[in-house]
Amino acid sequence: MSLSRNAARRCRHVLAAVVAVAALAACGGGTSQFEAFIAGRVIAFGDETTAITAGGKKYSTNATVASTDASGETVYTPDCLSQPNWVQSLAGVYGFVFAECNPGNVEAPQAIMRATPGARVADIQVQVDAQLAGGGFRDKDLVALLAGANDIIELYQQFPGRSETDLLAEAGQRGRLLAQQVNRLVEYGAKVIISTVPDMGLTPYALKQRLEFVGSGDRAALLSRLTTAFNEQLGVNILLDGRFVGLVQADLRTQAMVRSPGSFGLVNVTNAVCVETAPLPDCDDQTLVQPGAAGVFMWADDLRLAYGGQLQIGNLAADRARRNPF
Repeated sequence: MSLSRNAARRCRHVLAAVVAVAALAACGGGTSQFEAFIAGRVIAFGDETTAITAGGKKYSTNATVASTDASGETVYTPDCLSQPNWVQSLAGVYGFVFAECNPGNVEAPQAIMRATPGARVADIQVQVDAQLAGGGFRDKDLVALLAGANDIIELYQQFPGRSETDLLAEAGQRGRLLAQQVNRLVEYGAKVIISTVPDMGLTPYALKQRLEFVGSGDRAALLSRLTTAFNEQLGVNILLDGRFVGLVQADLRTQAMVRSPGSFGLVNVTNAVCVETAPLPDCDDQTLVQPGAAGVFMWADDLRLAYGGQLQIGNLAADRARRNPF
């Protein structure tokens, strides 16, 4: 009798485990798909971390190609496909290019850029509305979205005129507003790769603020707390179902890069690699503080990622797109 009860108990445990695994897979927790998702288009929303200018420049480090002109002088021309930003890496999973960086003259590029430099969370609705007015969304559209860094800096710069408690509350509110846009995109039928904001307390700007305001609290830590407040509310308010949304945790990745730079092929995670006389998006291989260092520096300027940082976020996004059960 005891053996029968034990066997029944084991069966119940096995059944419970099977049900749990099935539930996890249904909400996107599984790591495999019955059929791999192949995007029909990639549509990018966000700020300058994502944006590409009409001339193919990124708000990061830009690559160049050396050649010799008729007089024998070496000239450098932009190579917008090299040193891709994070959303170019994501689009590259499907062989897509953006019209803004299309040296091969691909007809009707399947990657669409809606991101704009300086954008804040409130601007994302405008970008989404522009896409709706410009043709809307289709089945198999994959949206890439990263915004919030400019909001965090804007809020930080109101301290101490506004209390930290008040600023943290508003940072959380802006995270919730961005989550609303993510959920709105899902309602339109898009699949969404949403990135959290990199930890702004690790930027060269934050480190300078810490030194400038010695004795008035750790300003870099305040920027990290604002980032956390934003990202937490973004994370808990999006429809975090792997069939529709894939979350890229850029904040955790930037923290890991600072803890162990060598693990990510980096040698400098504290300083900007672009010289101050070449503000973004005009920074390229010829305007670096250390030649050839775009891939081993984390930051391009005081607030934005160099290729070394962009690559890591792009790898996370590409992996999420491949693994999510879209």
